[in-house]
Amino acid sequence: MEIKVIAFDADDTLWDNENYFQEIEKKFCELLEEYLPQHSVARELLRIEIKNLPLYGYGIKAFMLSMIETAITISSKTINVSVIEKIIEYGQELLQKPIQKLEGVDEVLENLKDRYRLVVATKGDLLDQERKLKKSGIEHFFHHTEIMSEKGEADFRKLIKHLDIRPENFLMIGNSLKSDILPVLNIGGHAIHIPYHVTWGHEKIEYDVNHANFKQFTTIKEILTVL
Repeated sequence: MEIKVIAFDADDTLWDNENYFQEIEKKFCELLEEYLPQHSVARELLRIEIKNLPLYGYGIKAFMLSMIETAITISSKTINVSVIEKIIEYGQELLQKPIQKLEGVDEVLENLKDRYRLVVATKGDLLDQERKLKKSGIEHFFHHTEIMSEKGEADFRKLIKHLDIRPENFLMIGNSLKSDILPVLNIGGHAIHIPYHVTWGHEKIEYDVNHANFKQFTTIKEILTVL
């Protein structure tokens, strides 16, 4: 591999994230159980989240708005204002969660920083992602941070052009096959998948990836065996 730049996804690759969303979603579904069974609330929330992606993008604030819309929808607009207040509290709780780096992250970044340009390439809310990166204590390892509204082929081409490299010089490391891996492989880059123990429904794919530029490891430390 002629790698010059290594890009890391942030949420669930460098630090925990989705498990916090899952905790809040469970509370939300319990809160609305008088209207629908919890699994039905969860299904409606996912539908509304996906519908709203073009409007709100990704992140906690978008999640809050989708929870509020879900509550209004499944209650046929009869939801009590106290429930809306509780949903806002849930969102604020998410925004104040501690940053728990995944095991091996500091060791890997320290090992790679003098041999490659390291960047963060992540989706989400700008302010929240900047906050998490600063609180993580690893911001100094990165040459560049790209907080993306979406992770498609065009978005990665734009990033690679900005970094002034060719696709074959670019390696993406992340937990989402759909967002971190497939778009990069499709434009000629390299990708390493490190699965997280929980995955948001919208990021799941139902098939295996077979590609010469693709590798999958269990932990982030294992990437040092090939870099």
